[in-house]
Amino acid sequence: MSTLITSSVLARRARTLLLALGAAGTAVVLSAAPAAADVPEGWSDPAAVDPLGWLLVLVGLPVLGALVLTALVYGPPLARGERVAPGAPPVENQWIGGPRRATGELAAPDNDDSQAGGSSARW
Repeated sequence: MSTLITSSVLARRARTLLLALGAAGTAVVLSAAPAAADVPEGWSDPAAVDPLGWLLVLVGLPVLGALVLTALVYGPPLARGERVAPGAPPVENQWIGGPRRATGELAAPDNDDSQAGGSSARW
């Protein structure tokens, strides 16, 4: 009995959905009718667009922008001689002006009041 109720509910929902889609499609078609109107008499009639100019604006400018962005991203590392390929080894000495030694080689605290050597947290 529950499958009959479920299938009838689903059928009702499907009909409602199809009616809503049909109404939406009809509204779109009817609202597009003013788009077929002619240009009003007082307005200018622009000249046809040159296909080469159209191609330059819609294709050339985005490609040029991508090339400039790529040059801005990859140019500085390449100028420094770094590898930018995937899987390249990490750049050494990324801590600019920091210690050149490993963290285990940092200076240990000299006495109890010294701030050298790591965290100063207390229990």
